[in-house]
Amino acid sequence: MAERDPAWKVLPKPSHPHDSARLHVAGEARYADDLTEPADMLHLAFGQSSEARARIVSMDLSEVRASPGVVAVYTAADIPGANEVSPVAGDDRLLADGEVITHGQAVFLVVATSQRAARIAARLGRIAYEPLPAALTVAEAQAAGSHIEPAQRMARGDAPAALDAAPHRLSGCFAMGGQDHFYLEGQVSVATPGEDGQVHVLCSTQHPSEVQHLVAHMLHVSSADVTVEVRRMGGAFGGKETQAALFAAAAALVASKTGRPAKFRVDRDDDMVMTGKRHPFDVAYEVGFDDAGRLLALSLHLASACGATVDLSPAINDRAMFHSDNCYFLPDVEVVSERLKTNTVSATAFRGFGGPQGMLAIERVIDDVAMALGRDPLDVRVLNLYGPGRETTPYAMTVADNVAPQIIARLRTTSRYDERAKAIEAFNAANPVLKKGIALTPVKFGISFTTTHLNQAGALIHVYADGSIQVNHGGTEMGQGLYTKVARVVADVFAVPMEIIRITATRTDKVPNTSATAASSGADLNGMAAHNAAMTIRDRLTDFLARTYSLEESEVHFTPGGVIVGAETLDFAQVARKAHIGRVSLSSTGYYATPGIEYDRSVFRGRPFYYFAYGAAVSEVVIDTLSGEHKVLAVDIIHDVGRSLNPVIDKGQIEGGFIQGQGWLTSEELVWDTKGRLLTHSPATYKIPTASDRPAHFTVTLWDGENVEPTINRSKAVGEPPFMLAISVFSALNRAVAATVPGKRALPQLDAPCTPERILKAIAAFSA
Repeated sequence: MAERDPAWKVLPKPSHPHDSARLHVAGEARYADDLTEPADMLHLAFGQSSEARARIVSMDLSEVRASPGVVAVYTAADIPGANEVSPVAGDDRLLADGEVITHGQAVFLVVATSQRAARIAARLGRIAYEPLPAALTVAEAQAAGSHIEPAQRMARGDAPAALDAAPHRLSGCFAMGGQDHFYLEGQVSVATPGEDGQVHVLCSTQHPSEVQHLVAHMLHVSSADVTVEVRRMGGAFGGKETQAALFAAAAALVASKTGRPAKFRVDRDDDMVMTGKRHPFDVAYEVGFDDAGRLLALSLHLASACGATVDLSPAINDRAMFHSDNCYFLPDVEVVSERLKTNTVSATAFRGFGGPQGMLAIERVIDDVAMALGRDPLDVRVLNLYGPGRETTPYAMTVADNVAPQIIARLRTTSRYDERAKAIEAFNAANPVLKKGIALTPVKFGISFTTTHLNQAGALIHVYADGSIQVNHGGTEMGQGLYTKVARVVADVFAVPMEIIRITATRTDKVPNTSATAASSGADLNGMAAHNAAMTIRDRLTDFLARTYSLEESEVHFTPGGVIVGAETLDFAQVARKAHIGRVSLSSTGYYATPGIEYDRSVFRGRPFYYFAYGAAVSEVVIDTLSGEHKVLAVDIIHDVGRSLNPVIDKGQIEGGFIQGQGWLTSEELVWDTKGRLLTHSPATYKIPTASDRPAHFTVTLWDGENVEPTINRSKAVGEPPFMLAISVFSALNRAVAATVPGKRALPQLDAPCTPERILKAIAAFSA
C-alpha cells in the first residue's frame, strides 16, 4: 500500500473562494424556494394558537375549508404515524392535540393553491379554549416548580467552606436575553411524492438525517422511503438544526396525502413566532477572592427559560456549565443549572450552544471582583488563567493545549491596551456626557458534540474516468464555507486543482445517518471523512500504477504537476482513464469518528471535548449618558483556528461571529407580553446589527499555531468560538457606565442586551 499521509501533514494552501461566491453575487445560487414550481404545487400555512397554555375545547374549521384556494385542512387526527417532531424527548407536536402549550403553536394545517391563500385561510379557524395557568418567565416557572428536567450540579472541592474562608466575598446577579436566529432565508421545505409511498424533501436544514427519520416516523414508513436533500441554506446559526423538522413534516404529510408536491415557505413573522431562540438566562453568584483578585471560591447558579418542550435544552445547559470556567482555574466551585419549562416557544440551538451564557457569567464575575478591588479587569483575568499546576477543569478534563495566556499577552501589546486604557481614563475625566470603556476578554471553547455518539461523519467520493471528482458528505452548507474546505481537502489528497472538484448537495440517500452540522464540527468531522474516502481511492490508484508499471509503490507520487510514475508523469485524467479500463474501483465511502471522547453525565466528569479553540478580543466603546445610546469604536481580535483550512473564509467567520455576538449583547431584544405573545416578530421591532454597527477599526489576526490533536490539517473549528469574543463589548459597556461615578468600587447592574433603556437605567441606579 502507498504511504498514507497523515491528514495533518497536508500543507496549508492559499485561500480559495467560497464555492458559491460567484453564484451568490450573480443571483444564480439556487435555494429551496428558487426551484421552478410545477403547476400542481400546493402551499401551506399553520393555524396557530392564540393562547400560551390552554385546553382545546372545540375547533370549527368550516370557514377555513370554504376559503378561496383551499384544497385541504388537516388536524392531528389526520397524521398517519407519530404526531411529533422532537429531536429527543418526543414532546414537540406537529399539530396540537388536545392542548396548546405556547402562543403561536401549530394547531391545524391549511393546504391551498398559493401561499397567500393558505395564510389568509389559516386565520379563519374558530377555536374555543379553556385557559390554563402559564409560566412565561424564569421567575414564574420557578414559582410553579416547572422544569424540563431536574437541576444539574457540577462541583469541585468545597465551595461553601472556601467562600466562608475567603478574605473577600461578593454576591451578584444579572440577566441575559435570548436571541432570534434571523437567518436571511427563512424556514422552507418542498416535499415531492414518489412511487410506492416514497417522498423526497428539499429542506433548509442543518440536520437532514433527523428530518428524514422524523418524517418517516410521522408518515409511518421506513427511513429508506424518505430522502432529504440540502444544497445550501441562507443562514441557520442553529435555528435549522431541530426547528426545520416541523415544516418539513407538514410538507411531507401533504405530499403523501394528496399525491401532489407541497411547499412550506414560512412568512417571516410566523417564522419568528413559531421557531425557537437562544436560551435567556438569569445568573446569580457568590465569589470569594484574595487581595490580588485570585478567585478562591465560586458558587454559580444558572437558570434558563427552556420554553415549552425539551428540544436540545439539556445539552445546551450542560454546555453552559462546561463553559462557566472559560479560561480560568476555579479551585473550589459549584455550578448549579436550573432548566425551567416556560410556556414560550421552545428555546433551541444557537451559535455557541449555551457556551456564551456560561462564559458571560464568569466574565461578569471577573469584572465584579476587579471593580471591588479597584484593579484593571485584565490584570485579574490574567491572574486567574489556567496554567502549570492549574490545568484541570471542574469536570476533570485536562487543559492540554492552553494558548490563552500567549494570545492575551500578544493582543495586549499589539492593541496597545494599557496605553488606550489610560487615554480613556483621561477622556472620561474631561467629558461629563460621553463615557468610554475598554475591555479585553478571552475565549476557550470546547470542540465536539457533548452527546458523544454524534461525533461521527461519513463521505462519498467518486472519481470519474475523465478525471473529474464528485464530493459528497453529511455536512450542510449554510454559508460558512464547509463545502469549499472539504473540497480543498480532497483536492490536496489527489494534488489536483479545485476546479475539477464538483461539490454536490447533501442527501440522505448518499451518506446516511449523519449528525447535524453543528457544534463547530463540520470541517473536523466531514473533512476527515472525505480525506479517508479520498485516500482509499488514492491507495487503489497507487497500487494499480505500481503493478501496471512494475514499480514499487514508493515510486508513485501525486503532485500538482501530475502523477509521477517512475520516470513518467501522467495527467490525473490519464490515470483515472487507465484505472477505469483496468477495472479499479474509483468510488469510495469514508468514515470518521472523533477519538478520545468519554464523558459521564451522571457525575459531570470526563473529556467531553476533543480540544479547545482559543481567542481574545479588545473592544472600545462610548456611551451617551443622556440618551443611553452607545457605539463600538474599535475591535482587535486574535483568534486560534489552528492551521487554517482557508484563512479568508475563517476570517469571515470570525468577523461575522463577533458581530452576531455583539447584536446578542447590545440590540437584539426579545419581548413577550403578559399573554405570551412575541412582540418583536419582525425586522420592524427586532434589531439585528447593521453595517453601521461594525466598528470603524476592526482587525482580525489568526493565531500562528496548530492543533495539538491530529485534526484535518491540524486545523481548529471556527464556527462558534468567535461569537463569544463579543463579550468584550459587554464588559467595556459596564466599564463605561461605571465611569459615570469615578472611584466607585462596584459593578453597575447592567443586563444584556444593553439597549439604550437598560444603559440609562444602569446609570441611574449606579449614581443613586
